[in-house]
Parts: sequence; C-alpha cells; structure tokens
Amino acid sequence: MNIFAGLETFLYIISSALFYPVIAGLVLLTFWMVIAFGGLLREYIDRKQGISLPLRRYQKMLEGECKDSGKAELDINLERMLQAAELELVKSLDKVRVVIRVGPALGLMGTLIPMGIALSAMAQGDMPKMAGSMVTAFTTVVVGLACSVAAYLMSTVKEKWLRADMREMEYLTELTLRNGAKK
Repeated sequence: MNIFAGLETFLYIISSALFYPVIAGLVLLTFWMVIAFGGLLREYIDRKQGISLPLRRYQKMLEGECKDSGKAELDINLERMLQAAELELVKSLDKVRVVIRVGPALGLMGTLIPMGIALSAMAQGDMPKMAGSMVTAFTTVVVGLACSVAAYLMSTVKEKWLRADMREMEYLTELTLRNGAKK
C-alpha cells in the first residue's frame, strides 16, 4: 500500500509542477494568436488589393530560373521549384495547426490540475482557495478552446488562399514552360 501512496504523491508532484508551465503556455498561445490574427488581417487587406506575397516571390523565382536554366533542364528545374514553393506554403499552415491541437490540451491540463487543488481545499474546508482554483480551472479551458477555435478559423481561410496560390503557381509554371519551349 505504501508503494501506491508513493506513486500517487509522485504523480501529484509532477502534476503540480506542470501547472505554471501550462498557464505560461496558455498566455503565450494567446499572445501568439493575437499576433497571428494581425498577420491574417494584413494578408486579407493585401489580397483584397490583389497582392499575394507568396505568388510575387514565386514569380521572381520563375524569372530568375528562366534566365539561369538552359532549355533542356528548364522543365525539371521548374517542377522542382514548384514543389518547393508548394511545400513552403503548406509549412506556413503548420504553426496554426499546432495551436488547433495544443490549445485544448493545455486548456484541459489547466483545468484538471487546479481541480485537484480545489478538491484538496474542499476536503480541508478552505472555500476561498477552492473557489480560486475553480475559477482558474474554468478560465484555462475557455482560453485554450478559444485559441483553438480562432486557429481553426484562421487555418480555414489560409487554406483557401493557399489553394488559390498553388493553382496560380502551377498556371505560371505551365505558362513559363510553354513560352520556354517556343524559344
């Protein structure tokens, strides 16, 4: 029986030690989401004006490749460049997708850890401590879920833009190959 009590104490210590990193993670996640939303808003404004920065970068890369490559290896080089550009676009979504998954996990951890503290405080009759822990518990899950929902909405919008950019990149590549074959 002492072994189980020791294991329980060990797990309680680990859980308690994770409380502050979880809270810090949620705060950082919230700040990151605010910054990411600002970036999304900036990109929305640019796209409303017909400006796509990834597409402009790709056009410049195409122009440089056409000057540097010979006719024989142009199609292979353009295909490789297109695949690399598409991979970069997909990688840009990874940060947002991480928030979709990490937000609820941190929120749940931030809920369960203070709930244990609240139950312990209730057993000791310390109602103010219990109430404070319960407020923290519910606040963390709300913040984690809010970050996740916001990140999901952002990823939906960014995926739509990403698909449009990829379609345009493929079109520009085909156009460049056709023009390169005529020369």
